[in-house]
Amino acid sequence: MSSSRRSSTSSRRGATRRSAPSRDRWLNRLLDIAVASALVVGSAALLISQL
Repeated sequence: MSSSRRSSTSSRRGATRRSAPSRDRWLNRLLDIAVASALVVGSAALLISQL
């Protein structure tokens, strides 16, 4: 039973981190900044509308 389990785990491929190209890193960083600023602006607008 353990040999069948071992063969299934050895053939399974996990999510390995590959080094992203520099362009993808910059796009991810730009997207992070855009999402964070949208959250800040949205929460500020919500606070202002509640006053």
